[in-house]
Amino acid sequence: MRLKSKKKTECWRIPKLKMDSNWVSKHKKLNKNFNLDRNLRKNGSKSDFCLKCKGIRLLCGKTRCPLLIRINHFLKIVPLISNKDISGVSPPSVFIGRIGYPYVYAGPLVPPIHEDTSFFDCPEEWFGKSIDQIVSFRSLLIRGKKRVHAKKFSESGRMYEKILELALADKSVDTELEFIKKPKGSIFIDNNAQPFGPSAVLKKMKISNSKFDYRIERAYFDTDLKSNQAIIDLYSRGVRVSKIQKVFSVGALGIKKNRRLVPTRWSITAIDDII
Repeated sequence: MRLKSKKKTECWRIPKLKMDSNWVSKHKKLNKNFNLDRNLRKNGSKSDFCLKCKGIRLLCGKTRCPLLIRINHFLKIVPLISNKDISGVSPPSVFIGRIGYPYVYAGPLVPPIHEDTSFFDCPEEWFGKSIDQIVSFRSLLIRGKKRVHAKKFSESGRMYEKILELALADKSVDTELEFIKKPKGSIFIDNNAQPFGPSAVLKKMKISNSKFDYRIERAYFDTDLKSNQAIIDLYSRGVRVSKIQKVFSVGALGIKKNRRLVPTRWSITAIDDII
């Protein structure tokens, strides 16, 4: 009796395109550097389309392949990262991971440029911009990360305080980051997360003096106000939804004993449900 051979698992390979793109011809190297196979499979069924499509059939329904767009812009930012430290103007922006919860990676998002970056992390201002424009400036955001406990974040000391200050800041903040290793890129597809650039574990972090929005500052210091009510109050007072999501994710709202870090993805969903 002959046994049927198991179907081989499809692997991602960047397709050969007719357009003049030198980076496409180096698909094996890109596949290794950006961990495409691992990251696509990590997302389960959501990445099945990517594995089958390979950027040609556009099974996701989009007019252009989001993965190929990200890779293209990733390659443009690589030359800007030459060592283990960067300085730039944060929008301001922070990102809280979800893998390994309650032990998560938290940290700032900082582009290696010194100009107006306020719209980099403000979806409300993206209306009218093309996918290429959005991915382009989002790919400039380099993520610094520090592993902390979601419920014991205060034990992280001064590092968490700086991340908190950055999240509460009303305007862009000059930021300097020093990493343990040089930031590396990682490409993944996720409909619930905004793209950003390379990342690395933080060693040191410096930020300039920042000013808080009085509405957010008031909610932060009111440690007897429940988070649901604080969110509704901030929204009714005209605070942008994206800002509320950011403040909520760093554990700055709610009754003091119940405050904790909330992964960015969960924060976005929670705020949308409450509002």
